[in-house]
Amino acid sequence: ASDSNTNRMAQFQEVMRQQLESSMYADLEKLLSTAKGAEAEVSKKDFEGFRKLFHRFLQVKGPSVEWSKINRPPEDSIQPYDKIKAKGLPDNIADSLNKLVVVKLNGGLGTSMGCKGPKSLISVRNENTFLDLTVQQIEHLNKTYNADVPLVLMNSFNTNDDTKKILQKYRHHRVKIHTFNQSRYPRINKESLLPVAKDMAMTGENADVWYPPGHGDIYASFYNSGLLEQLIAEGKEYIFVSNIDNLGATVDLYILNHLVSQPNGKRCEFIMEVTDKTRADVKGGTLIQYDGKLRLLEIAQVPKAHVDEFKSVTKFKIFNTNNLWISLSAIKRLQEQNAMDMEIIVNPKTLDGGLNVIQLETAVGAAIKCFENALGINVPRSRFLPVKTTSDLLLVMSNLYSLEAGCLTMSERREFPTTPHVKLGSSFTKVQEYLTRFESIPDMLELDHLTVSGDVTFGKHVSLKGTVIIIANHGDRIDIPAGSMLENKIVSGNLRILDH
Repeated sequence: ASDSNTNRMAQFQEVMRQQLESSMYADLEKLLSTAKGAEAEVSKKDFEGFRKLFHRFLQVKGPSVEWSKINRPPEDSIQPYDKIKAKGLPDNIADSLNKLVVVKLNGGLGTSMGCKGPKSLISVRNENTFLDLTVQQIEHLNKTYNADVPLVLMNSFNTNDDTKKILQKYRHHRVKIHTFNQSRYPRINKESLLPVAKDMAMTGENADVWYPPGHGDIYASFYNSGLLEQLIAEGKEYIFVSNIDNLGATVDLYILNHLVSQPNGKRCEFIMEVTDKTRADVKGGTLIQYDGKLRLLEIAQVPKAHVDEFKSVTKFKIFNTNNLWISLSAIKRLQEQNAMDMEIIVNPKTLDGGLNVIQLETAVGAAIKCFENALGINVPRSRFLPVKTTSDLLLVMSNLYSLEAGCLTMSERREFPTTPHVKLGSSFTKVQEYLTRFESIPDMLELDHLTVSGDVTFGKHVSLKGTVIIIANHGDRIDIPAGSMLENKIVSGNLRILDH
């Protein structure tokens, strides 16, 4: 009897799923009918991708990994960077560079740092924005090696207009810049599992009912844009993909040479740069062996009982930097075979009016298991320098780094290669306010740890060394005088300076 009950239950669930799916499709058709002209064509392609994602979302039962089937990656599947570097470089570097395209993920807004508009337009160093630095890096490569590496920006509907306006200023630089837009998907009402949007408009009450679906969307939207075909026709073979806010993600000639110089039958189609975990990176995705394939394991996929194990630095020693090298022809093949299989990330949000919604997303690195001969390369920490907060911004604006041809490198005057641990409090969260609190960026060459909390300002030419903790109590203000040198100090409430 229990078998027949189980069957009946399964049949009932299947019917419910089908009904939900047909309601969703009907709603999507209604939405499409409100689109005009060229927008209708683009939205139709976007919605095809969304349908596939929604269909899979309804099919998925339970966690996407079985913990007991997780194995450590085989020794040779994650190579140390030094081994790749030891191969040296060929005489004709330009030949390799001419097969490369640099792709930057440029869909994000600067909201977490209190900025309006694309994050890539925030000034990070000597008035240079993330985008300026990227263009300078690639232009330097093209000039040095007489090469033609183009830059491709994957924008979202949030960043496209502002980014395109700015691109005018690079017209005379030696870099070809292309853009394409990632898809626009409808946010789903958490209760009804149907779209919140009433029509295709993106303003007024429809302003927050759409979302760009995570960077895993790069494969479909790049392919749909026609740009993928165009670059293959121009003789390009690989893309180097990274987040535009990762200032360490520069073109590495040794990794590129490794890709280009492999035997045809064993061509590696996908390289993920990983680096050693520190306590700050315990949530980063890691590489595992699963069902005989290299696979990215994200914290969202880990069963609750195993989250601490996932975060441990002993079992999972590395994490994904999201610097990826991928074969263009392989992307084309997998798109045409509909064989891109990425785990769905269900991201819950609450809209301003209090409505609970979900958005379905995928991560670009999750596709690693679909590519042939995928490889991890354990790169130095310097290739992972993301600027997510003003604490990160303080590091890259300081004298810890020197800037040359758009690249930031750790100053030779710093005695140890690790970056200091910086925690700035809520008074520093927004870039505009953060900037008013420093008359000049302190000297941080000998700093290990800095914590600042409350209403604190820094005068000119302050020097910080060792461990410095500055805490202004509620209602108090601490002004660190110009020219101060704080070494292993705790500065509290009423500006008592104590030895740490």
